[in-house]
Amino acid sequence: MYIDHPPMTALPDTTTKAAPEAPLPHIAFIGGGNMASAIIGGLVKQGVAPEALTVVEPFEASRDALRAQFKVGAIAKADKSLEGADLVVWAVKPQNLREAAGQAGPFCKDALHLSVAAGIRSDSLAQWLETQRIVRAMPNTPALVGLGQTGLFARAGVTENDKAWVEWLVASTGQFLWVDEEAQLDAVTAVSGSGPAYVFYFIEAMEKAAIDMGMSPEHAKQLAIGTFVGASQLAQSAQEPVSVLRDRVTSKGGTTHAAITAMQSADLGALFQDAIRAAQARAQVLGDEFGKND
Repeated sequence: MYIDHPPMTALPDTTTKAAPEAPLPHIAFIGGGNMASAIIGGLVKQGVAPEALTVVEPFEASRDALRAQFKVGAIAKADKSLEGADLVVWAVKPQNLREAAGQAGPFCKDALHLSVAAGIRSDSLAQWLETQRIVRAMPNTPALVGLGQTGLFARAGVTENDKAWVEWLVASTGQFLWVDEEAQLDAVTAVSGSGPAYVFYFIEAMEKAAIDMGMSPEHAKQLAIGTFVGASQLAQSAQEPVSVLRDRVTSKGGTTHAAITAMQSADLGALFQDAIRAAQARAQVLGDEFGKND
């Protein structure tokens, strides 16, 4: 796995990734949920005209919300309006992707395709969509606030210009990286795709501990979330490994040492790594289960 641009040392500016030198494409979204909304919001913020965006969303309330918030075109089912799409973003649940591809794919065979569906491999997508111009992406929910982390994998049929368009689109939601092997996307899924839930889990635990020690819920929330934000920013800006940063605040015999020792005695690090591997295994199962080709 490699990062194709230097790690950022401050909150990412998601408006500076210039589009390739060509007319902005017509972009179609198959599915209008949270991830599609995050990308649409980032593109509109960058100045993309709403009329260049079309969303296929079966739920009327969701279509109404997309129109109201972004002024984009939203339709209930795929139709010939997709034939002009240059780039199609597949943002449906993994178990629904094959059906969606069967409905929308025939209208946009000449497009570049970007899938954000967890686990579904590009071999399956290539067969369902009858094209090799496929990029798989594994984003995460901080994309909703422009701080996403997205892993990308391109099939051999994807050109450098295609990649540039994908980078421009994904940069509207935060940082990205390309992986050399598609199987590495399962690791991306396990680490960053599912990762926000791990952070929320630990924030919950910190809040509960603070409340149990007599703090108000409001103060507990501020301290727990603020600590994660501050520590993350420090880790991002520091030149040293995070293990060194941890050692610096872990004075032998001190309060932090007592906490870290308790965690190490419970083998919390190994348990956490096992949990991440469980997420990776589940991503592989999703690919097997929902990516079957008859």
